[in-house]
Amino acid sequence: MDFTFKEEQKQFADALRRWVDKDYGFAARQRIIHSPAGVSDAAWATLSELGMTALPVAEAQGGFDGTAVDLLLVMQELGRGLVVEPYLATVLGARFLSLAGGHEAALQQVASGELKLACALGEQQARHDLHDIKTLATAGDAGFVLDGTKTVVVHGGQAGALIVSARSAGAQRDTDGISLFLLPAGSAGVSVRDYRTIDGQRAATVTLNRVGVPASALLGAAGAGWDILDAAADYGATLLCAEAVGAMDAIFAATLEYLKTRAQFGAPIGKFQALQHRMADMFIHLEQARSMAMLAAVKVDSGDAEERRRVVSAAKVRVGQAATFVGQQAVQLHGGMGVTDELPAAHHFKRLSMIALTLGDADHHLERFIAQPGFARYA
Repeated sequence: MDFTFKEEQKQFADALRRWVDKDYGFAARQRIIHSPAGVSDAAWATLSELGMTALPVAEAQGGFDGTAVDLLLVMQELGRGLVVEPYLATVLGARFLSLAGGHEAALQQVASGELKLACALGEQQARHDLHDIKTLATAGDAGFVLDGTKTVVVHGGQAGALIVSARSAGAQRDTDGISLFLLPAGSAGVSVRDYRTIDGQRAATVTLNRVGVPASALLGAAGAGWDILDAAADYGATLLCAEAVGAMDAIFAATLEYLKTRAQFGAPIGKFQALQHRMADMFIHLEQARSMAMLAAVKVDSGDAEERRRVVSAAKVRVGQAATFVGQQAVQLHGGMGVTDELPAAHHFKRLSMIALTLGDADHHLERFIAQPGFARYA
């Protein structure tokens, strides 16, 4: 397998890194996350101008038909720069639309940067089980009526439209009977409570009270949304793994620089062998996570659903473990400064902690990995 990135992929990543270094430095990010909006329209416009919003969309809808490997490089740069704009949420929403088909107009708006999306999938009782759904979709003459509450909807308050999972049939935890909808965020009966999370991102609680949607809002067939939901969630987990690698790259580099400059007992603390060993351990975790993130990006589009689930869950477990280790070691090696708001390292650590919990933590994905029918062949 050739692991060399194409020149076009490198150019995309380089353009994004130059913008982050020039216009989205740590001080600029701090101003954005503490602003009333919590995101920057100017930054979003730049992402759109750079072609990032068009990258995951098919050429037929005005996009670049980018693969998960293309997005791997983009997400690494966003993770390195701690970018808080709703890019991941929008790309994940676009993945739902692409898998379902029939919503080309919305995808065109995503590609142009006009439409931001958010995915309202989780519920209070569900933890990481996306099939545990209490939100109801009741069929009627004009379409469906949605009732329920969705929690921790990442960038739900910044989205123009929501991808909503609801139960139209079956028991609460069945995979059958799940329906998916594209819902304008301003629809009557939709209430959004926006808030900032510990990593500087935005999330929301979305309450649906007798929200009427037409049949055209349905993604795929009624009651048969689980396969789309499962595949899209794996795609999102793959992108999170890539973002985590970028964040670990940044926090590792910052820690190495700190060890070279922080003096103790008349010498840089990086000369102490015990700290060198810890940096070596961090590097090993980082490179193993990088390899697994790359493998997940290659395999997430696999036509074999079992292979996709197995590889993505393995990547989420390994990247989550590495994120915890690298983040904790970086904070400790920075000493008391490692937990202050003034250093980027603390913010990278917080983002890594949230990534590890988003779309399934390590325990959830380890259990899922073991549950795959072919587990015995790979044990």
